[in-house]
Amino acid sequence: MTTPRVFTAIVNPAAGGSASASTLIPLARLLREAGAEVAVEYSRGLDHARTVARDAAEAGRVVLGVGGDGMIGCVGGALAGTRALFGIVPAGRGNDFARQLGVPSDPERLAPLLLDGEPRTVDAIEANGTPVLGSVYAGVDAVANANANKTRLLRGSAAYYIGALRAILSWRAADYRVVVDGEEHRREGYTVVAANSGYYGFGKHIAPDARVDDGLLDVVLIRNASRTLFFAVMRELEAGTHVRRPQVEVLRGREVRIELAGPPGRTLPYGADGELPGVLPVTAKVMPGALRVLAP
Repeated sequence: MTTPRVFTAIVNPAAGGSASASTLIPLARLLREAGAEVAVEYSRGLDHARTVARDAAEAGRVVLGVGGDGMIGCVGGALAGTRALFGIVPAGRGNDFARQLGVPSDPERLAPLLLDGEPRTVDAIEANGTPVLGSVYAGVDAVANANANKTRLLRGSAAYYIGALRAILSWRAADYRVVVDGEEHRREGYTVVAANSGYYGFGKHIAPDARVDDGLLDVVLIRNASRTLFFAVMRELEAGTHVRRPQVEVLRGREVRIELAGPPGRTLPYGADGELPGVLPVTAKVMPGALRVLAP
């Protein structure tokens, strides 16, 4: 008889309101009823979550990230490059990396996957030295992210929608220098996304051909266009059909550097898995097969 897995669930108590805790309760019950041990740790911040994840992995436990893409990217990134087993419990509003992998949110379907599923090896991204999972992006999307974080009256998708509208209406085309595997590309535009996962920003299919196990990043550049056309591109992100437009360019490579070529004094934030680690420049390198995750 196989020994039941031993889990440590790292919970972001702020994700999706109280969704993380309410999602974990029925799931933990199902895991325990099957004979598994489940310890629960509430994160006090991303650094604390990383420490707890590494400690649990070193103790031979399966580490569960419970929350949205920020928490999943944080916990999964902390385990990248190790032999640890990682499980995703989607409990945020975007759940984009879980969507890419086909990880269910329903506890009745998720529990068997965590208890008996075979690990799948996937890539990660090293972004300025910090491992993340889904994508690194720099442009109007990162500014929208920053605006949403500053909003006090709205939360989740509503905050991001208003933040995005403010970002687009005030946007001045950025002069990007993008270096993909040593080849330089100068572009003016709205954003550059280095994608491991095809989804970001609450289910937007930014890189529809991206694969998490091909050892490559899909680099999506949305070049300069009228705001009317840009809004049309944004609507097409749901289905991923935006890549057919001439204003959208897709490159592929193992290492991507994104920086501003000008004007002097302009800064631009970059985002990674829903978080905002800093401002450009950023170098994103694929970490092939860095993470063992319980996914279909």
